[in-house]
Amino acid sequence: MIQAKPCLEAYLSYLQDIRQLSVHSVAAARRDITQFIRSLPVSLSGDISQVAGDDVRGFLRHQSAQGKAAKTVARYRSSLVNFFDFLLQAPNCPLTSNPVTLVNAPKIGRKLPEVLDVDTVFKLLAIPERTVLERRDKALLELFYSSGLRLSELSRLQWSDINLAEGLVRLLGKGQKTRVVPVGQAALTALTNWRDESYALNQSSIDWVFVSNRGGQLKPRSIQARVKHWAQHQGLWQRVYPHLLRHSFASHVLESSGDLRAVQDMLGHVDLSTTQIYTHLNFQHLAAVYDRAHPRARRTDKALSGMTKKDNGKH
Repeated sequence: MIQAKPCLEAYLSYLQDIRQLSVHSVAAARRDITQFIRSLPVSLSGDISQVAGDDVRGFLRHQSAQGKAAKTVARYRSSLVNFFDFLLQAPNCPLTSNPVTLVNAPKIGRKLPEVLDVDTVFKLLAIPERTVLERRDKALLELFYSSGLRLSELSRLQWSDINLAEGLVRLLGKGQKTRVVPVGQAALTALTNWRDESYALNQSSIDWVFVSNRGGQLKPRSIQARVKHWAQHQGLWQRVYPHLLRHSFASHVLESSGDLRAVQDMLGHVDLSTTQIYTHLNFQHLAAVYDRAHPRARRTDKALSGMTKKDNGKH
């Protein structure tokens, strides 16, 4: 017999210590799997090796019936697949197969990411550099857009990670994977203008690049607030958030270069299919440009009406 709760704790330790996933990822796995365990009858939570595909299917159907989005239900399934895969590798485990693989994942309509156009980005980045905080925020937003950082990556960035001479930044991404990304000249200039003041303001033993006015590490929530502040200050009507700058970076680089693999590497995506969503975005952009620019791109209402009548006459 394999009790569910000790198995869950062992799995979470594996995610944290061996896989070195973030605190948020481990917490999400705990929530998902705990919810599944609570849905099981006592006999199965006492011996999780007896869980069958129907038990998983019933749990996922219940979540869907409760109004959970298909994306959320798919996440539950993914968490359970990984959990049972872990159990299969455990010594003396009576499981012979993963019961979750017998259950189909829900179909998810893929939503295209929002992006800012180049003119809007330039308007956002037109931050004056009269004060210390303005110079910090200028460097922060320039680096976001220049190199496509995640919010967590920017918050924990240290000066030792940036090579101003070479124009490179070393990032520690998801799964503790390191990548090196180019930094554009505008961002390098802004970082250089901010560097000495960052050192003077920092009260920590860690050489954080972005520090608060109290001298500590600038946390993700504070960064979000600064991005929102500058969007409003610069008169942008749309909602602007840190990940929107990452999306805009990826879309603009891909649009200019057409090099999907390079964009994948710069974003730190493990799977190319994650990056490919930007190709759909670029196709959408090209289609819009074509519709606006090509003299024969759009049929007139009269022409469409004539075609419809013609078609109707054939039937």
